[in-house]
Amino acid sequence: MGIGQVLGFTSATVVLVGMPGPNNLYISLRSLTQGRRAGVVSALAVETGTLVYIVVTALGLAALVQASPALFTAITVTGALYLAYLGIKTLTASAAELNGIAPASLGRVFRDGVVVNLLNPKAALFFLAFLPQFTTRGAAPDQLRTEMLLLGLGAMLIGLALDLSYAVGADALGRRFRSVRTTGRARNLVVATIYLGLSAFALITAL
Repeated sequence: MGIGQVLGFTSATVVLVGMPGPNNLYISLRSLTQGRRAGVVSALAVETGTLVYIVVTALGLAALVQASPALFTAITVTGALYLAYLGIKTLTASAAELNGIAPASLGRVFRDGVVVNLLNPKAALFFLAFLPQFTTRGAAPDQLRTEMLLLGLGAMLIGLALDLSYAVGADALGRRFRSVRTTGRARNLVVATIYLGLSAFALITAL
């Protein structure tokens, strides 16, 4: 890859990854409701999911998904249903959770973040359609895998920097949000609405 390709890839990745989507909104949501630590854990979780995408793409398994629209649709719908599950679970939370006594553990925050990214249609499209455009045409399989790994790692580092920015920024807003004397029910309604909105967005993308 030449310098021009690297600069083009970096610029395009910043724009694509930085655009609001399920990952960014999940990170912001955790920071808003639970603070910076949960936001940072969410960012690390999302990029752990990205690492899985990198390995899968480098091994060529992504080509299988790309060749099967039905499989891609199934992954997207699964992701939408998982987000809907999180939204419904938030709406039906116990009284203790509604009052903020039992916020989600960091382990759960991390697990949910990984799953949200793995089932995120935006992330799948990034590795299926965008990343291959910056590889060397006609390259040998070994070279192609190396380039995909390097491009994927570069995208992951860019994504982590942007994700952490979302986490820190949302935490600053969240301090005011958490200081306002709102009921647990009202707070959870906001959180559930975001989850269900993301679910609807994913379903529209799949269809």
